[in-house]
This record gives sequence, structure tokens and C-alpha cells, in this order.
Amino acid sequence: MDTIDAIRARRAVKHYDPDHVMPDTDETILLDLARQSPTSFNMQNWRFVNVKDKNLREKVREAAWGQAQITEASMLLILCADLKAHKKNPERYWVEAPKSAQDVLVPMIKPFYESKPETQRDEAMRSVGIAAQTLMVAAKAMGYDSCPMIGFDPDEVGALIKLPENHVIGMILTIGKAAKPAWPKPGYLPDEEIFFTDTF
Repeated sequence: MDTIDAIRARRAVKHYDPDHVMPDTDETILLDLARQSPTSFNMQNWRFVNVKDKNLREKVREAAWGQAQITEASMLLILCADLKAHKKNPERYWVEAPKSAQDVLVPMIKPFYESKPETQRDEAMRSVGIAAQTLMVAAKAMGYDSCPMIGFDPDEVGALIKLPENHVIGMILTIGKAAKPAWPKPGYLPDEEIFFTDTF
């Protein structure tokens, strides 16, 4: 499936074939595509927790109000981000760039985020959101379905995955083979409420 078709066909699927086992090669492709997602200053501040342990999945399901896709989907990813990525040897984010680019961009990273917790969190959520969309479109193009989830207790899930200090969970993403189709698309707002030229 090409990219345009995958974007139009992608839906949040809640019911998966629990017997489907995703080949390791497909999982590797999906994770590689996730890391292709852009991040500000190339900080790569996303962190992907691939939950495979069945007992841990059951506990995550409990923290996600019993939603079946947590345990039934082939792949369960918890998309997190490091709020302090801007402080962690930022020169490594540009190690393969021309020196002229390094000299300009690397010194900008820390001052842009330092002492701005809201900006740090906003950046984390932007990065997670972009990566999630990359994963969902890629999954659909590969013949899988997915479901982005915010219906869970982030403190409980954070404790279960041993979320490090200064990290946040952006969402949970399930990927697998649909056991039944999603509901029909519920409808769109009119264009004039969404799209604007130059100003509101």
C-alpha cells in the first residue's frame, strides 16, 4: 500500500487477532522507521518501550482500564520522551553534520530549552506524536492496523516500565492484525472551520 492510501485507510483498531505473531523482520522495520521521525535539533528525544513480556502486558492492561488491545495486539509500544535530552551531550546529535552546521546549531540547543519546562514537555509531546504517526502509517502500509491510546494511568504504567526520572509517557500504541474492522469514520468538520489562508 502506498503512503497516500495508508494515510486514508488508517483507523484506530481496537480488536486484534491474539494468535498473530509479528515476524521479527517486520518489527525491526517498524522500529527503524520510527527512528526516521524528525525531532527538533535532531535530539531524538523519543524512547520506545516494546513490551513483550506477557505478565507485564497483563499489568499494563489493568492500568489501561482493561482494554483488550493491550494484550491482543502483536506489538505493544509505550512511546516516551526524555525531557532533558537537550542537556545530554548535544554535540552527538550533529556528529555527522558538516562542521559549519555543528558550530551554529549545537550551541543553540541548551539555551533554547533550559529553564523552560513547558517547552521541554511540548517538545517531548511533539516528538512522540510525530513518531506515532510515522509508526501508524508505516504499519498500515505493511498490512497491519494500529491504535494510539491515552486511556491509561500514566503513573501506574510509568512504574511498571520503570520510567526514568525526567521522562514522560506520550501515548501507548498497539499494532497488529485486525480481528474486525474499525467503526466507519465518524465524520469531518467543514473545511471552513479547519483550513485558513494567511490569518483566521
